[in-house]
Amino acid sequence: VIGVVIGKTDVRSFPDRKNIGTERFTFNFTIRDSPTYFINVQSWGREEYIRSLSESFRVGDCVTIENPLIQSKEAEREEKFSPVTPSGYKLLLSENHSVVKTSSCYDTDTRLLSLLHLPVKDPQDYYSLGDIVANGQSLHGRVLNVLAAVMAVSE
Repeated sequence: VIGVVIGKTDVRSFPDRKNIGTERFTFNFTIRDSPTYFINVQSWGREEYIRSLSESFRVGDCVTIENPLIQSKEAEREEKFSPVTPSGYKLLLSENHSVVKTSSCYDTDTRLLSLLHLPVKDPQDYYSLGDIVANGQSLHGRVLNVLAAVMAVSE
């Protein structure tokens, strides 16, 4: 699978239920290869492997993923912390079987660069900040997708 990385989480660790006293490490990222299709990728493993893999690329890089495991996703649980994808599947990376190679999008396919800035949500499924201010009471308690731009960053 070849795609541009459009999102990435930090490395996290969890207690290993099989080996008490040890930890398993994970991080997720999302790749896109067309305006319509993108998929979440999950990686688990030893700390050295996960940290090295996570540091080997960043958002905007093109990656080639070889030998991932294809798994059905548990939509309710999976998409709480990752973008909702149009696929019913996710890719799972294994330290022993999978390989992730990075390359320049210019070397791979310059069309992939244009995918980096496309929204992952339906354009009709956003609220502007003005809509939220005007209709705040009727929107109370709902989960919303917000379309906004950062105007300034300061202390």
